[in-house]
Amino acid sequence: MTTDLARITALSRKNPDMVFTSIAHLIDFKMLKECHEAMDGNKAVGIDGITKAEYSIFLETNLGELLKRIRNKTYHPKPARRVEIPKDNGKTRPLNIYCYEDKIVQEALKRVLEAVFEPMFYNEMMGFRPNRDCHKALRLLNDMIEKRYTNYILDADIHAFFDNLSHDRCIQFIESRIKDPRIIRLVKVMLKAGVMKGFDYEETELGSGQGAVCSPIIANIYMHYVLLWWFKERIQPKQKGFCGIVVYADDFVVCFQHKREAEEFYELLKRRMRSFGLEMAEEKTRLIEFGKYAQENASRKNSHAETFTFLGFTHYCSKSRDGKRFRVKRKTSKKKLAKKCKEMNNDIRIRRGKNISEIVKWLNQVLVGYYRYYGITDNYDGINRFYRFVIKKLYYWLNRRSQRRSFTWDDFNVVLKGYPLAKPKIYVNIYAT
Repeated sequence: MTTDLARITALSRKNPDMVFTSIAHLIDFKMLKECHEAMDGNKAVGIDGITKAEYSIFLETNLGELLKRIRNKTYHPKPARRVEIPKDNGKTRPLNIYCYEDKIVQEALKRVLEAVFEPMFYNEMMGFRPNRDCHKALRLLNDMIEKRYTNYILDADIHAFFDNLSHDRCIQFIESRIKDPRIIRLVKVMLKAGVMKGFDYEETELGSGQGAVCSPIIANIYMHYVLLWWFKERIQPKQKGFCGIVVYADDFVVCFQHKREAEEFYELLKRRMRSFGLEMAEEKTRLIEFGKYAQENASRKNSHAETFTFLGFTHYCSKSRDGKRFRVKRKTSKKKLAKKCKEMNNDIRIRRGKNISEIVKWLNQVLVGYYRYYGITDNYDGINRFYRFVIKKLYYWLNRRSQRRSFTWDDFNVVLKGYPLAKPKIYVNIYAT
């Protein structure tokens, strides 16, 4: 973070009610160049087809002209290219691919918005924030369940959150802290840029496109006012029992001590969301008994305590090794594991003709990345299952590189000794501070 942005952050932290009326000057040539340097040059290109490398040829001129248009208020982003990405349930989600120059402006806008709003976000907001990640969200949730009086979990889901953000509400929330018309204009033109579906242009009247560099901070601002602020300042103080919340982007879990308070909160939540143009996906939202006494109560009914999924992990009630203490444990969700296995089967098939050393080098990068996310306390079996699947599929597809069978299992194991695959490893201790 630059000195000027750090100063804005310090002012915002020290003066929570301060409104910034003149900060657009922070978007200068130096910042635009820094944003350019931070861009990934391997990302898909927008409708103009310009890559980072091509933009860099006349970088000084391009950035100078871009800054001039921003300051003259003549900058208008091009429509995003809309593609559909398959989801776990067989449906698709829209992803917007923006032109390279527009990504630079979005990055600059993101930095300014973060400088102002980051200090006011609550600790329970974990997604797309500095020094926070999925594992810290899981640690916070773990503490709420194991160390506080959690007996019920509201596993909530908002229907098409990013696609249904009200533009008027976005501006209203941002203007609560920033009243510089030049910054507000940039937000508006970014939200209203539209999308291209094939050769057809479509206006964007709602939503902040997934794929936009500044969408995560805009989504966090929206969730702060719609959910976090309301929960922390209006709901939590009125509860007789414990209640806590963990939010990651549009995904959140709410813990309660008392069932009646959980049920009342869910009804209020639905009304709250509707008033801001959002809807709860009621078919995906569940209130379940979960915590220290859930398994005991379920056992009396000859059943098991219910589970819930959050950030790719299925959470379930269990005990410590000595059986004396309640523990909440996690394992890779079946949907996430099945999706990743399907993806790996296809990727290994595509690469089967390459040299084995190249294949194994690529596989090790994938495996270590997988372990670093899913290699969490109590989930060794989950990551080992993925590791065994990869071995089987590698053997299967290497034997189909030609009409003749290439390996027996004994031959294959000899190859693996020369080109070993990364073994499963727990990287994340859920109890680390």
